[in-house]
Amino acid sequence: MGTLLLVHAHPDDEAISTGGVMMKAKAHGHRVVLVTATRGEAGEIYNMDEKASRPRLGEIRTEELKAAGEILGVDRIEFLGYRDSGMVDTPDNKDPRSFHQAPLDEVAAKLAAVIRDERPDVVVTYAEDGVYGHPDHIKAHFVTNAALDLLKREGWEPKKLYYTAIPRSMMEEFMKQMPEEAQQQQNTNMRIEGTPDNLVTTRIDVHDYVEEKRKAFGAHSSQNDPNSWFTTMASQIYELAFGTEYYQLVRGNPGSELPESDLFAGIK
Repeated sequence: MGTLLLVHAHPDDEAISTGGVMMKAKAHGHRVVLVTATRGEAGEIYNMDEKASRPRLGEIRTEELKAAGEILGVDRIEFLGYRDSGMVDTPDNKDPRSFHQAPLDEVAAKLAAVIRDERPDVVVTYAEDGVYGHPDHIKAHFVTNAALDLLKREGWEPKKLYYTAIPRSMMEEFMKQMPEEAQQQQNTNMRIEGTPDNLVTTRIDVHDYVEEKRKAFGAHSSQNDPNSWFTTMASQIYELAFGTEYYQLVRGNPGSELPESDLFAGIK
């Protein structure tokens, strides 16, 4: 049995980008550990009263993450204990309690303690662009690498480190078929460029887990705009869009010819 450890920024990130590999790992007998930097306190609120829920949104999203974790087969959830940083140039982003403002060495040491305890075979986080430029996603990238550098100096490292990926060519084709709302989002500070195709090393079929993956995202009720294109997407389109997960191997060696079909490929 191996261990998969994922480093995410907020509750719900795990279901959207890595839910399939989490369930696949669990189904194949691996341990799944989820580290989340913040409790999503700065996010938008749906399906509940804004005034009543805002002061305790961190608690609400913690419980939602636990519910999603049950669906995804998570064995251990750890929070790094920082506040959601919000977007660039917002008051949340400048809050000294935020993940964005936290000293890199301090956060890396916290994450290293969890990794040291778990000794995972595979670690997953974001690339340097944070998928769509969110400060917390970008910080998670640097923190994860700093933590792994620290552990490497101690004489240990995981067999593989992956970044989540969306092939750029696929992203471009996908957006052509998406509703105007989704296309307009690409013109904001949440634009998703996608990973250059030549950097994508790993393509994992998770069609068997798509329905549960969608349920896991649905467990994050406070994040789900009931009228958004994402929430109302037809099942066939959702399966096409999220039935395959893509990754970029950045530390370690491929376990098979490229593209790999499993994060644990080549790991015994």
